[in-house]
Amino acid sequence: MTADSSGLGTKPVARLALTMSVPTIVAQAANASYTIIDRLFIGHIPEVGDAAMTGVGICFPILLAVTAFASLIGAGGAPRASIELGRGNFKKAERILGTSAAFLVAIALTLTVILQATKEPVLRAFGASDANIGYAVDFITIYLVGTVFVQLTLGLNNFISAQGKTTVAMTSVLIGTGTSIILDPVFIFVLGWGVKGAAVANVIAQLISSVWIILFLASGRSAIRLRLSNIRFNRVIVPILTLGLAPFIMQITECLINVVFNVGLQRYGGDDYVTSMTIITSLMQVVSVLTNGFQQGIQPIIGFNFGARRMDRVRQAIRVAFIAQITSATVLVSILAAFPSVFAAWFTSSPEVIGIVTRMMPVFVAGWGVFGIQMGAQCALVGMGQAKQSVFLAIFRKIIMLVPLALTLPHWIGVTGIFLAEPISDATSGIVAGILFYVTYRSLTRGRIADDAKNR
Repeated sequence: MTADSSGLGTKPVARLALTMSVPTIVAQAANASYTIIDRLFIGHIPEVGDAAMTGVGICFPILLAVTAFASLIGAGGAPRASIELGRGNFKKAERILGTSAAFLVAIALTLTVILQATKEPVLRAFGASDANIGYAVDFITIYLVGTVFVQLTLGLNNFISAQGKTTVAMTSVLIGTGTSIILDPVFIFVLGWGVKGAAVANVIAQLISSVWIILFLASGRSAIRLRLSNIRFNRVIVPILTLGLAPFIMQITECLINVVFNVGLQRYGGDDYVTSMTIITSLMQVVSVLTNGFQQGIQPIIGFNFGARRMDRVRQAIRVAFIAQITSATVLVSILAAFPSVFAAWFTSSPEVIGIVTRMMPVFVAGWGVFGIQMGAQCALVGMGQAKQSVFLAIFRKIIMLVPLALTLPHWIGVTGIFLAEPISDATSGIVAGILFYVTYRSLTRGRIADDAKNR
């Protein structure tokens, strides 16, 4: 099997980006659907639906933390493997895969022990109230049993996409999602397990997905093989972590943001506002599905060609990344802002909650069109292995902008300030990302041109 068996360095870039992005978008949608489908079903449990959905929503920062660690390894190791494939270095790419698998398992076991031991005080700190803490504990206790499956599914599936085999990566996730969709109503309503049933369905689905992914990566169909001899702790983890730090920070700070939002909303608004934010963030996952799907579809093209020193194709792929991210973000948030009450009714029948979502959704999403610039920049920078700039952008939006705004604005304008913090930070970070990317890309291009001139 050749390093370019998927045409990463030969097929027309725009068409290749589209064909690779569609399966990753479907896969992202399938991943997001785990939490969205859970909330859709749980929200319609008779009499206790809103409280149960809010309890599961309180658990969301923990789910984000678990997936953030999967991104630390998977989103750091997969672009490195793409670059090595572009260089024709199969053995190093396989070492990266094996080392990533070892660390994913180690992290999963550590997280399971720590979070099971501290779950109730953590959930209280995350904004749980007496009305929903029981539902939150029931859900997270079972969900954490499957942490190792979540880590392996999300972390290792990146290595399938990194080979350009995005259809296989899509299938991996769809298997789990289909299982969850079938089991959720059975466990929640037919067996009467409620939120516990949703968690059990989730664990089973992730188990099946992880087994499928491991079997594929260990087979001859994979360009890079998951070999038992490579599953060990290795120094190669250092460059994996440096590149994975940016997506990790993006997700772990999302966990922090959810905590800040929930605590602030509970303080300034109450349970209805927490429920409303649960619905809004669920809907925003739909937007993230498309933008993250484009990123995972285009990044292997950038990484492979950057490693192969084909800068003309890198430039074309980056252009596609920016256009796709800005356009998709703008269109989707415009739809959400235009019909917020319709989407809110999917999750709840409470007129109070629907009213809050209707007022606050247009405010919350107002900056996402500009934020598409940052998503395009992140896609390109990670694809080219530029870890420092990616980390800075991740920190800037969440830590420097969003958290301080979400903490301070409510003191002056009440609960609306929490929702308003999002568009201010989105628009500002998008502009900063565009400037930083322009400077970085010019520097990289000049360096490549100089190196090529020396080698002639």
